[in-house]
Amino acid sequence: MMTFTIMADSACDLPLDFYEENDVVLLPLKVNLNGKEFEDLKSISPSSVYEAIRNGETPKTSQVSPAVFQDTFTQMAKNKEVGIYIAFSSQLSGTYQTALMIYEQVKEEYPDFEMKIIDTKCASLGCGLIVQKAVSMRKENKSLEEVLPSLQFYADHMEHLFTVDDLDYLAQGGRVSKASAFIGGLLQIKPLLHVEDGKLIPLEKMRGKKKLLRRMLELMAEKGSHLSDQTVAISHADDEQTAIELKNMVVEQFHPKEVYISSIGAAIGSHTGANTIALFFLNSKE
Repeated sequence: MMTFTIMADSACDLPLDFYEENDVVLLPLKVNLNGKEFEDLKSISPSSVYEAIRNGETPKTSQVSPAVFQDTFTQMAKNKEVGIYIAFSSQLSGTYQTALMIYEQVKEEYPDFEMKIIDTKCASLGCGLIVQKAVSMRKENKSLEEVLPSLQFYADHMEHLFTVDDLDYLAQGGRVSKASAFIGGLLQIKPLLHVEDGKLIPLEKMRGKKKLLRRMLELMAEKGSHLSDQTVAISHADDEQTAIELKNMVVEQFHPKEVYISSIGAAIGSHTGANTIALFFLNSKE
């Protein structure tokens, strides 16, 4: 059976060694800091972004460059590879639209080139869990046609719950409306957000970290389905201690198959700021 190539952008917040060990093509978003442009995951570390933010700097990000898509897709077309690109939410980045445009251009030159591009409407490890699913199904020798419905199911049923220290970063980047960026820092009020149809939506605000983590678990109990059969994911922005604390709470209450923890990368971290904690799980059973 003909295998297929898996591509993912760095906004899925899987570590670099995941791409290397699982033969996944990395398409890096760009981070601009102090007038220099870096490739997320390849030439800039998340910790350097958080340090810059703490020092009052504002990193800027841009989508995967058209040239990277052009080179990657053209090489695949020449090699007669079949591929799938699992893309960051089209509501948060222009990367998905650019990929579609470049695919059409490459297809004009190579009419037989076949590739699927999925707009996951997900971010961070919400997208990362879909990439992991694709990898595990490919290891089971499933064809691309067999894999696609599962990946779409994951994309349609992925829940994101997350909190940030300061909504200002998301507001500056246009990821949430300025009106949503209520000021809470001085009062230790933290916002809780989720993702709806690919957009970031503030849910509620709470005072104190412990209360917030407990509320995340309450919402997980309400929204989640068959959690003991799932891999649950937690991503964090330079706050591994809280990520482990949340993991222990999740394990104690829901006994999932696995809890996967990863750092939020430089691209997404540029918008969330440090100390973000995010929780991902499915709200339905396939």
